[in-house]
Amino acid sequence: MNMKRVLTAVIGFPLVMLILILGNRYIIDITVAIISIIAMNEYVKCASNKEIKIVSWIGYIILSTIALIHVIPNQIFVYISIIGFPLLLLVLFLHVIVSNMKITFKDIAFTLMGIIYLFTFLVCLPLIFGMEGNVSGKFLIWYVLFSAWGTDVFAYIIGKRIGKTKFSKVSPNKSIEGCIAGTIGAIIACLLYTVALNLISGYEISYLTIAIISLVLSIIGQIGDFSASVIKRYFDVKDFSNLFPGHGGMIDRIDSVMFIAPFAYILFLMFL
Repeated sequence: MNMKRVLTAVIGFPLVMLILILGNRYIIDITVAIISIIAMNEYVKCASNKEIKIVSWIGYIILSTIALIHVIPNQIFVYISIIGFPLLLLVLFLHVIVSNMKITFKDIAFTLMGIIYLFTFLVCLPLIFGMEGNVSGKFLIWYVLFSAWGTDVFAYIIGKRIGKTKFSKVSPNKSIEGCIAGTIGAIIACLLYTVALNLISGYEISYLTIAIISLVLSIIGQIGDFSASVIKRYFDVKDFSNLFPGHGGMIDRIDSVMFIAPFAYILFLMFL
């Protein structure tokens, strides 16, 4: 057993719990913004391995706006969302022009990919936490985490023991048996959480609905995990960084959570 991996998890899990339990929506917004900026920094450094010059300053600015999600009035946020993507493209192409092609189309393409990859997915985490429907967002956010963590833990344990059928060359250590076990683990974790939530908070959340949602989220989370592996393979790195001993970098830790977040947000709006 990797003791660094265990120690990081022992320290990290209570910290996450503390922030989510005691924090309000503004604290969560700021926390996710900080996480996204750290992730962008990892992406920039990994891209440099391929001599790709990411226009990092615009990435940091856009990702930092996550901290303002619940500060900006909804109407203004709609306008910003509409003009944001065209404005981003305008600035990136202008960067190529004024740099006399020292920044190339390839550079701004990878910059755009990094911003979309990190912002589009991560911004949904504070949006989920701030939901005020039939079930409070501060409870719903845990479904995202349990779907990801349940998948990771069960896939790792079962895959290590009986995993023999390799899933993809993208991540050769992952097996079909592990992936299936991970999905089952996510469903179990989310159902157990629902039992506790219904008992303690008085909700009447459908177990069948949660089983289906967690099934979908687990599969999406595993695609997110594989997607991060695709990026790492292209950049020729084992991990995005060494931020968490035994676990890799920030993106390594949140790759599945990121992918789950937007789909969870939509599913919660539709069914909970």
